[in-house]
Amino acid sequence: MSDQPYEGYGEGYTPYAQQQPQQAQEPQPQAWPGHQQQAYDDPQAAQQYTQQWQGQTWDTQVQRSRPAASDLAYFPPQNYQAPTPGYDPYAQVPLTAPPAAPSAEEGYGPPSLAGNARITDAQRARLEGRSPIIEPGMQPAGLTAVLALLLAVTAQVGSYALVVPLVVLQAVTAAGWFRLNGMWPARQGIALAFAGALVADVALLAAGRENGPAAILGTLGVWVLLSLVTQLRSHADPDTRITSLMATVASAALAIVATGHLAADPDAVTVGAAAVAVAILARALPLPTVASVVVSLLAAAGAGIAAGGMTGMGAKGALLGAGAAVCALIGHRVASYDYPSRFVHFTAGVALPLAAAAPVVYVLGRALA
Repeated sequence: MSDQPYEGYGEGYTPYAQQQPQQAQEPQPQAWPGHQQQAYDDPQAAQQYTQQWQGQTWDTQVQRSRPAASDLAYFPPQNYQAPTPGYDPYAQVPLTAPPAAPSAEEGYGPPSLAGNARITDAQRARLEGRSPIIEPGMQPAGLTAVLALLLAVTAQVGSYALVVPLVVLQAVTAAGWFRLNGMWPARQGIALAFAGALVADVALLAAGRENGPAAILGTLGVWVLLSLVTQLRSHADPDTRITSLMATVASAALAIVATGHLAADPDAVTVGAAAVAVAILARALPLPTVASVVVSLLAAAGAGIAAGGMTGMGAKGALLGAGAAVCALIGHRVASYDYPSRFVHFTAGVALPLAAAAPVVYVLGRALA
């Protein structure tokens, strides 16, 4: 055998076959770094260098040991605040905090350990003693006036010209009602309500103004049944289906009822639309609520007289204008309820006054003509 060391194993390596059997020796205790090896005959000396485990155990009583000063040097100082006497971290905390006036700057309620259930802006306003009503304002009122003037002008041109702004009114009504009820997105319900309005328009154009009530009521009955069948096929929970059914039926009803402008006498449409435009603009003025309502009704009656003089209805237009203004103010109030969003103001706030005034325009227009 060669005395050269094996390659890759280093100097001093001896194959297993050439190793000499050695007698089994008991392992010697290893010395700690920096200390001399010694026999631990003395129990106290042995315990001094024996490693002891001080971790968390399954003991029922938690053992708290104070860390050494050298261990604390590795951690930055922390501002520790001792719990108040009588504090119980496992105490049952209610899910909702009791009503309290929030901060004027932040607008949030008091903090709680278990969180706070989300409340709407309207609920927070009630807790703070404020009204949950926010009126649309001057810009939506201006859009309502523009749409009303389009209805007034196209009504004198013809039925097919009147359909153009009427379809816009019906589409905005369907979308705004769902958003006003907090249901968004609701594409299926909006499409269903808008389709009902289109069917009512087509049926009325085909049947004529003299058969307007039959066309409107027939379409409304069919769409209520269709909405019911649609919701019965839904896989949502019962509460959600009931809410969706009511919103769909109400949205379809408002959009279909707006077809009353197409069924009414053209002069009545002109007078009623002009009165709604003036009433909503007057309602948006910065006046107290009672004074604003009175001014709106008076302005609507004056607009009715003026429009009646141009259309041949005469002074009877004051009654028609006042009646249309009352319905318009009701629709305006509905669009202001429960802290609506900006989208609601520019949809329901624009369309509901005109849609709500359609039945009165039809009934009073036929009665006064």
